Amino acid sequence: MPSVPTPSKAGIVETNTGERHIPSSVRPDGSKRKEIKIRPGYKPPEDVEVYKNRTADGFKNRGSGGVPGAEGLKDDKDEVPATSNKNAKRREARKKAKAAEEGGDKVKEESSAADTKEESKAEEVDPEVEKEKKARNLKKKLKQARELKEKKEGGAALLPEQFAKVIKINELIRELDALGFDAEGEPKVKKEDLTS
Repeated sequence: MPSVPTPSKAGIVETNTGERHIPSSVRPDGSKRKEIKIRPGYKPPEDVEVYKNRTADGFKNRGSGGVPGAEGLKDDKDEVPATSNKNAKRREARKKAKAAEEGGDKVKEESSAADTKEESKAEEVDPEVEKEKKARNLKKKLKQARELKEKKEGGAALLPEQFAKVIKINELIRELDALGFDAEGEPKVKKEDLTS
């Protein structure tokens, strides 16, 4: 028996002599319930503590936390993704540049000029490289679609999303053509190159 009596959820009361019982009570209709004696050592189901397996709890909550044991090390501030920080820096640089143009501040102008140079280097993209990248992507999609078409002609059943890829073959060829590539994904040879 514990030295300090713990309150029971079942309403069990312990007397000074050590006997345990549920006291008599009155029902809503006015009749009286008699006192119920409890055997020594009996613990009702509502008083039994549920066993908590720390390993199982950890497995259930595995995606919600960060590094185990590092919860106390976290700062109270919310962490924002790196991309939003990067965008925030870019916006700040643009604001500084705009303020420098309007205000004519020399110090602000120098810092904003350096920021805008860094931005322009990061944002400068060769259109030819972008075109080739898109063509490679389209070529890959076209190859997959043709393989699925062969599979279908071979008698295999296709999933709806696979069937949609097969239907898009002509659209992919048109996109490649617009970028200056043939149906195989190779750069088109210009007529001038053929004559020379």
